[in-house]
Amino acid sequence: MTTFTNPILGGDRPDPAVIRVGDEYWLTYSSFEAAPGLLLFRSTDLVNWVYEGSALAEPIGNTFAVDIAEHDGRFFIYIPFIPAPWSELTEPSIFVIHAEAMAGPWSEPIDLGIRGAIDPGHVVGEDGTRYLFVNGIRRIALTDDGLSTVGDLEHVYDGWRYPDDWVTEAYALEGPKLFWCDGWLYLVSAVGGTAGPPTGHMVIVARSRSVNGPWENHPHNPIARTTSADEKWWSRGHATILEGPGDEWYMVSHGYENGYRTLGRQILLEPIAWTEDGWPVAPASDIGGTLSAPAEAVPQRRPERATEEITGFRLGERWNFHAPSRGEFRRLTVEDDQLVLHGKGTGPADSSPLALVTGDHAYQVEADVELDGDGEAGVLLFFNGRLFCGMGIDGHGMRSYSGGIRTHWREPAPAMRRLSLRLQNDHHVVTGWWREPGGEWVRHGVRYETSGYHANTIGDLLSLRPALYVAGAASARFRDLRYRRLD
Repeated sequence: MTTFTNPILGGDRPDPAVIRVGDEYWLTYSSFEAAPGLLLFRSTDLVNWVYEGSALAEPIGNTFAVDIAEHDGRFFIYIPFIPAPWSELTEPSIFVIHAEAMAGPWSEPIDLGIRGAIDPGHVVGEDGTRYLFVNGIRRIALTDDGLSTVGDLEHVYDGWRYPDDWVTEAYALEGPKLFWCDGWLYLVSAVGGTAGPPTGHMVIVARSRSVNGPWENHPHNPIARTTSADEKWWSRGHATILEGPGDEWYMVSHGYENGYRTLGRQILLEPIAWTEDGWPVAPASDIGGTLSAPAEAVPQRRPERATEEITGFRLGERWNFHAPSRGEFRRLTVEDDQLVLHGKGTGPADSSPLALVTGDHAYQVEADVELDGDGEAGVLLFFNGRLFCGMGIDGHGMRSYSGGIRTHWREPAPAMRRLSLRLQNDHHVVTGWWREPGGEWVRHGVRYETSGYHANTIGDLLSLRPALYVAGAASARFRDLRYRRLD
C-alpha cells in the first residue's frame, strides 16, 4: 500500500483551490503580494504535484483565496483582490480570469463589480444558473458566460456555531466551496479564524437539495479541527472536498506546522469517508502521521529542488516579487551566471525584494553581491516590509537588519562594492557570514532568533522567505546564487 505524509505542497501556499479535469487535478492558492501570482500545479494522484506556470502575471491587488471552475469546456478563476499600498483598489473587489485550458493562456482580470467580499465559491444550481458564494455566507448570480453578475449579494446561510468556550481567533464564516453529490448540494466552509490560537480554524459542512436552500448543518460539525496544540498541524481549514482516483474522496486544506508558523500555511491532504445517510466525514485522527495514498498513487516525492542556483532559475515556480508595481519584471535580467536586479524604494522594506518560497526547517542561502550606483543590496530573510533580518552593502560598509529595522550593530566588513553574503536559518536560529572576493568566510557578529517572525506577531498572513533586495538609485549583480536545504 502506498502512503504519504503531509504536507503535499510545502511552504506558504494558503487557501488551496482544486479542480478535477478528467484524470488530472489542478491546484492554485492565495499568492497575496507576489508576482507572478496564482501559481498552477498539476497532479494525477493528489499527492505529487508538478509546477505548470502562473495564471496571473501581474496582480492588481493583494490576491486572496480564489476558486477554480469549469463550465461548458471553459475554465474560470474567481479572484478577490484586496487593496494594497501599491494597488489602485479602495476596497475588496472580486474579478475573474478565464481560459480554454488550465495551462492557459489566461485572460486579463475582468471586474465583476462585487465589492466588500472575499473567498468566492462557484456553483451551478439545479436550474442551470451560475452563482458565486462569498464570505458571509452570501450569494450572487452570474450571467451564463460567468463574466458578469446579475442582481446583488444576498445572505443565504448563517453557518454552524461552535461552543463559546472553544478557543478560536474569531467566528469568521468564510471560504465557501460547493459541490453536488447524489442529489445533494454540499457547502463546505471555514470558521474560527485562519490564524490566532492553533485550535481556531475548522471545517464545517451543510447541505441542501437546492442552491436556494434551506441548508441543513452536518450533525457532527466540525468535520476537521485542530483540537490540541500538541498536534502537528494547527489552524486546519479552508477545505475543498473532491472525488479522487479510484472513486475515493479526499479533502485538501491548509494548516500551520507546529513550531514552524514562520513557513506559513501549507497544503494538507486527508481521506474522506461517507456515512450511510450521506454526510462526509474525515476519519483520520492524526493527519500528522502516515496516511494511505489514493489508488495508483506513485511514491511521494520529496521536493526535487532542494537546491537553487542561477542556472535553471525560473521566476514564478519559487521566486516571486513581493508587493510588485506594474511592470516589476523589468527590474530583473537573468543571464547565464548572474541575476541583475535594479533598485526600488529606500531600503529593504519598500524594495519589492525577490523572495523564495520554502518549506524547509533549515536552509542556507548565499550570493556574491556587486553593487553599482547609489543605494544598497543584500540578502534577507523577509516576512514583509515591517519584519525582516539580514545584511546588505552600500559601498561604505555593511548594513545589518533585525526585526524590520537597521540595527545599531556595525559589522567590521570592508567598505567595498562587492562581497559574498550568506544567511543560514537553522530551525529559527539565523547566522550570517560575509567574505571578500577570494577571501575566507567571516561570521557576522550577531545571530538572530526568528521563531516569532509569523502572522500572529505582525498581523499579516505571509511567511519568512529568503530574499534578494536592491534599494535606491542602484542596481546589483547577484552571482553564485545558491539555496540549499540543510535537513
